[in-house]
Amino acid sequence: MSYLVLVRHGQSVWNLEKKFTGWVDVDLTENGKSEAKKAGKLISKNNLLIDHYFSSVQLRAKNTLKIIQEELKDNKIPTEAWELNERHYGALTGLNKDEMRIKLGEDKVHQFRRSWDLRPDPLNKENQYHPSNIEIYKNIPQDRMPSTESLKDTYERVIDFYKKKIEIINDKNILISAHGNSIRALCKYLFNLDNNVISKLEIPTGNPLLIEINEEKKVLSAKYLDSDRAKDLLVF
Repeated sequence: MSYLVLVRHGQSVWNLEKKFTGWVDVDLTENGKSEAKKAGKLISKNNLLIDHYFSSVQLRAKNTLKIIQEELKDNKIPTEAWELNERHYGALTGLNKDEMRIKLGEDKVHQFRRSWDLRPDPLNKENQYHPSNIEIYKNIPQDRMPSTESLKDTYERVIDFYKKKIEIINDKNILISAHGNSIRALCKYLFNLDNNVISKLEIPTGNPLLIEINEEKKVLSAKYLDSDRAKDLLVF
């Protein structure tokens, strides 16, 4: 038996400003840092010893993990992978969600945010927010660098990485610091959620999701460590 801990990064600057963030590399707010610190305290309180750490390459996930490790007094070097990045929101990137609801309507914005296979229009490659113009993504193969993604696209890259690099690690406790949609993808895979159910799954910021996994890689239980900020897991 082992544990997998999934942590969505603490509140980011663009979370606070209600912007579609995706692959833009924004940092945590002070509240986000506090959420990460609390996440570390909760993991410590539950006496969880983490053997391996993973995060996306995005600053908000990396800094969340850094703060958690500081709370745990654990200096293991994490594995950073762009495959764990947030979903790319295409031409919606940088736009305000509330303004888009007024312009496009609540239903259309909800479709863009939560539908399984609907992609927003691609982001122009000349745009400053396109991944090709952001330094941290310079080593990603051009044919893998997205200009827009659906949740299905995000699922495919996240789960391919998970199967090849994380799931193969046996009998070890693992923590992944990632994003709302990359964690939503992991939950779909781990909990065997269908395409309609996954759109309803809310992932709170900075609240560790503790998943117990047996030797056959089956989920035995799952719970949020901060019960006051827990969201419905739909399966447990």
